[in-house]
Amino acid sequence: MRFAIAGGTGMTGTQVEAVARERGHDVVVLSRSTGVDLVTGEGLDGRLDGVDTVIDVSNITTPDPAASVAFFQGATTALLAAERNAGVGHHLALTIVNAEAAPDGYYAGKLAQERLIEQGDLPWTIQRTTQFHEYAAMMYRRTRDGAHVAPTGRVQPVSLLEVATLLVDLAEGGPAGRATELGGPREERLADIVRRYAQAIGHSGELPTVDIPGTLGQAFRSGALLPGSQALHGTTTFDEWLDDLPAA
Repeated sequence: MRFAIAGGTGMTGTQVEAVARERGHDVVVLSRSTGVDLVTGEGLDGRLDGVDTVIDVSNITTPDPAASVAFFQGATTALLAAERNAGVGHHLALTIVNAEAAPDGYYAGKLAQERLIEQGDLPWTIQRTTQFHEYAAMMYRRTRDGAHVAPTGRVQPVSLLEVATLLVDLAEGGPAGRATELGGPREERLADIVRRYAQAIGHSGELPTVDIPGTLGQAFRSGALLPGSQALHGTTTFDEWLDDLPAA
């Protein structure tokens, strides 16, 4: 099969590409580095010819809801239009478990993305997952007043490789609507995994505990971003992910 990966040079996209190529699929990477501006659609003409499924794992890092909505609405609108013109039969997007619990920040864009897909006329699949194990590293890199901190919250982190594998499974299987959400094997405390990551990379100082502000922080602390009882579960634990990190 022929897949196009939107955001194919990012952290998630490179994993999806590797899994797809290992299975013998033809892959088209859609990113700025390959001459495509997803938000405006520039460079998409002709890139989707013969593509069976577009796998959208494109992303922006921002807490600003307006910026997030602008990115995901722009990219989704451009992709769906190009897919329609090229006769693509399946649009597959990666989003976040229970994003509606924190709709006023980054997740506002993911909710806008989902609405556009559901309201469109192309066959689609939406796959929601919990945060990746790499979320601990991202939280560590965010500092407050120049210092590393450990945010509070309840998370159930999942392996990025397992997410990529599931996305390729779904791309091979055809449109499924809202697919069963995917979470990690067990619940963790966000502050704890941030500290464990910091220790693993050689950080020796203290990481004060802080609360993430706004609805995102409330959602993390309440457990609203945990997967439901019917969710699929990955098998790779956070400790196993840590063990595979390069030496500090």
